[in-house]
Amino acid sequence: MTFHFQFGFNMFPEIPRPFNTQYKCFSVSMLPGIYRQDVERGGKIIMPPSALEQLTRLNINYPMLFKLTNKKTNRITHCGVLEFVADEGKVYLPYWMMHNLLLEEGELLNIESVSLPIAKFSRFQPQSEDFLDITNPKAVLENGLRSFACLTTGDVIAIKYNQRIYEMCVLETKPGPAVSIIECDMNVEFAPPLGYKEPEREAKNNETDVDPSELMPTPTGFVPFKGQGNRLDGKKRKDSSQLDTLTNKVAYVRGIPDYDYKIGTLRFLRNMKPINSKEVKEQDEFKAFTGEGFSLRKSRK
Repeated sequence: MTFHFQFGFNMFPEIPRPFNTQYKCFSVSMLPGIYRQDVERGGKIIMPPSALEQLTRLNINYPMLFKLTNKKTNRITHCGVLEFVADEGKVYLPYWMMHNLLLEEGELLNIESVSLPIAKFSRFQPQSEDFLDITNPKAVLENGLRSFACLTTGDVIAIKYNQRIYEMCVLETKPGPAVSIIECDMNVEFAPPLGYKEPEREAKNNETDVDPSELMPTPTGFVPFKGQGNRLDGKKRKDSSQLDTLTNKVAYVRGIPDYDYKIGTLRFLRNMKPINSKEVKEQDEFKAFTGEGFSLRKSRK
């Protein structure tokens, strides 16, 4: 007796063929009907229903990710698909994506299905210093990336927050130049915004060796105890040049600012009796043993 065995399954399953087609591309503003803001602020496109039928026959793996190529300029980016409701032969893209690909309305765009690695790291550079005004930029970026399926190094994506559009350049992605960000744990870093300059700090004054005589203002009138003297024993006196320099300073006048003050210096001024212009004038005309006299004893008259 002979037995014949038949296997009901394919020992060598067919490898899925890639999806590779060309469409006329248009910005989402050209989509018939109500303006789709959800397309404009994300990283997904709208394709025709025939594309879904073809993708189903090819057994394309999920999530569906695509490589977009402008063959005229060799510009490449990656995206996901939002819906299959476009007119046949057309696809609709966000404006920022058309700008990255250098595409005009109605030009041909090559769309190819791809499989991308899961993102581990990405670094972004804001294109405006206004992004620094956001309190929690990482939370804003995380919320904006929910409308994206993948990232491509070199792209300038658009994030909407508080009725404003913030452009972010994708400087780096790991583990590859294009990554999938669907259900992933990705570390994010920010580079300084484009054109940002850190405020310059003022150079500190390192002048530490200051002559104490230079800390007093220059005298303008009579200076007491100024001059030279001789010893009674005939010995030569010590050099008093330093003393003369110290005494050639006028008393500090409260309320008059020191316009020669230098940052980094401290001036220790003695508490002296303030003088006014009348006193200075009287000191300039000082003559010894002149003036009126008074008696300590009261007169009996």
